[in-house]
Amino acid sequence: MDTITRRRFLIASGVTGAAALAAGATAYTVNDLLATSADRDDDARILVLVTLYGGNDGLSTVIPYADPAYRAARPGMTYEPGAILTLDGEYGLNPGLTGLHRLYRDRRLAVVQGVGYPRPNRSHFQSMDIWQTAQPDRPGTTGWLGRWLDSAGGDPRLAVSFEPALPPLLAGATSAGATVPGGELALPAGVTSATLTRLAAPEPAASPALARAAACFADLMRVQDMLLGIEEGAAEDETDDDAPATATGGAAPPLDRQLALVARCIEAGAATRVYSVSLGGFDLHADGRDSQQALLARLDQPLTAFTERMTGKGVVTAVYSEFGRRVRANASDGTDHGTASNVFLLGDGVRGGRYGAPPSLTDLDDGDLRHTVDFRDVYATLLADVLGSDPARSLDGWTGRLDGVLG
Repeated sequence: MDTITRRRFLIASGVTGAAALAAGATAYTVNDLLATSADRDDDARILVLVTLYGGNDGLSTVIPYADPAYRAARPGMTYEPGAILTLDGEYGLNPGLTGLHRLYRDRRLAVVQGVGYPRPNRSHFQSMDIWQTAQPDRPGTTGWLGRWLDSAGGDPRLAVSFEPALPPLLAGATSAGATVPGGELALPAGVTSATLTRLAAPEPAASPALARAAACFADLMRVQDMLLGIEEGAAEDETDDDAPATATGGAAPPLDRQLALVARCIEAGAATRVYSVSLGGFDLHADGRDSQQALLARLDQPLTAFTERMTGKGVVTAVYSEFGRRVRANASDGTDHGTASNVFLLGDGVRGGRYGAPPSLTDLDDGDLRHTVDFRDVYATLLADVLGSDPARSLDGWTGRLDGVLG
């Protein structure tokens, strides 16, 4: 290849790891992607995973307002009882979660409390690795949904992320999902779509790893073309207010835009079974109450609208963060890195209510909540009841389940 080699291309693209670029080498057209809807099982469910980066404060999200230990631990951060969106006589939602509160009253939101893992880690990066690999003892190089993708055939169209970089949870041992940033895909100078096609073509002198990595970029462009086609096709039926904002820079697009793209893909009949989206900013070490309420409102509005839009389409959404916060507030009316927190499940087939044993606010582990539900129980339930897969294959033999939450 005269003008550019696979290796030079990958270096210019900033690629540093082959595992996250192990997508198959087949190039797909838009018609290839959408034509799969003809063969799709109408009963097949779809999983949407929402990651809250930064460590969302679970005690200010699902508030134990009736527990005197809550007010004693956080005197400058609590809400007046009338502001809390009550779930029952003990717990209520943050005032920023008005839409989710309505879904809870309609028995469409499941709140799983006390979710964590043994020997918790308070590092953002290490704890997120643990959650995304589902391997608390020693996080590996593959994600729990990446391993599902391996077992499902490895087609990158089955698992799509709308984040700037492929999250570890979608990287498998022999395959990976596709990352489709909300903005335009940026290529190194001098690289065109035609160049990508040549790079993806079989070449005897190239190593298998370099060939797979280059082919991943070709897959990425095909998937992005699909999404642009879906977005343009849907524009005629939508008002300007409904159209998502354009993403700028290298950050993840706003959550409303990510979820709007997910909805359009589902409505267009794309074969994708798993979507990954995210919202960041939850590492609130100071002035945490008002800032978190504003962030939760940014989660609540698009998530509620998405849930309503997807009613009857077999979509289940799970919301989680890498850890919760410590029980006691710090001197800046914020909270520091903690352990167990909440997971929200909502959508078709979800049996609303509170699940899991709420952690004690007085029987603590060095100032932190003791988890009562292993997050692998939640994952196993999603794998079995949403993706129709044997959880043990993706969770290193894990056999636990979260009973009763999905019908």
